[in-house]
Amino acid sequence: MNNLDSELLRTFLAVAETGSITEGARVIGRSQSATSLQIMRLEEVVGRELFDRTGRGVNVSDTGQRLLPVAKEVTGRLDTALRELTADGLRGKLRLAIPDDHGRAKLTRIIAAFAQSHPYVELDVRCSLSVDFPELLAKGLLDLAVYEVETVNAQEEVVYRDPTHWSGLSHMDHAALDPVPVALFDRACWWRDAAIKSLEAANRSYRVVYSSQSVSGVKAAVEAGVAVGLLGRTSIEAPLKTLSREEGFEPTPVSHLVIGTAEGTETAPIRSMKEAIRQAFRQ
Repeated sequence: MNNLDSELLRTFLAVAETGSITEGARVIGRSQSATSLQIMRLEEVVGRELFDRTGRGVNVSDTGQRLLPVAKEVTGRLDTALRELTADGLRGKLRLAIPDDHGRAKLTRIIAAFAQSHPYVELDVRCSLSVDFPELLAKGLLDLAVYEVETVNAQEEVVYRDPTHWSGLSHMDHAALDPVPVALFDRACWWRDAAIKSLEAANRSYRVVYSSQSVSGVKAAVEAGVAVGLLGRTSIEAPLKTLSREEGFEPTPVSHLVIGTAEGTETAPIRSMKEAIRQAFRQ
């Protein structure tokens, strides 16, 4: 006998809300193929297609529209029940900042899991460009923040290391580019400085043709073939490739994703959130 599985319903909601199998997969932390397979399984259970496939993504079908409120109600009730059953007595307030870039999806899931386990902790979450986070911590305006640095200080704990590389489209001859068209971050940050320093070390003339405030923006410019860009290794995937010294690009630093805390603050909510972040990146 067929049943509506809650895990399949969560996958359905993620794809429906993002309008894309790829983006839905990122939300739930699965591969694109695994997400597609789950949607196919759910459609087999229902006996009808839940999405209309288009060249730009997916649209919820008429049957999918009927399933949407049911999926939201079922998963919402399950989440509420789990919060009530697993809640502890931890209380307090936590001012947290997470980066508005490629790391946001995973960190958002960490926050959701924390809120489920500690529903009586008041979370004040800032999701924005992370360049200002250290200063906000120093001023006491945040309790904890997650961001990337080149050099780690005493108030920061490394949870993930991601080497940076110059990247470009696989089929292009990047050694012949003169000047090199470059996509950079448009605010003062060490990524921008590292990119310029690397080009100058290689004696490459360059021109900035694209600026963005986010990793996704730089990556989009590189994928479009209008520029090369500095990206973390985890962001470089087909049709992109890592550019080597032989192609005229010097090595670049490792990016350290860190947990930063305000000096002298170590409350129970802070300790619990730090452990949740550690566990997520160990997995």
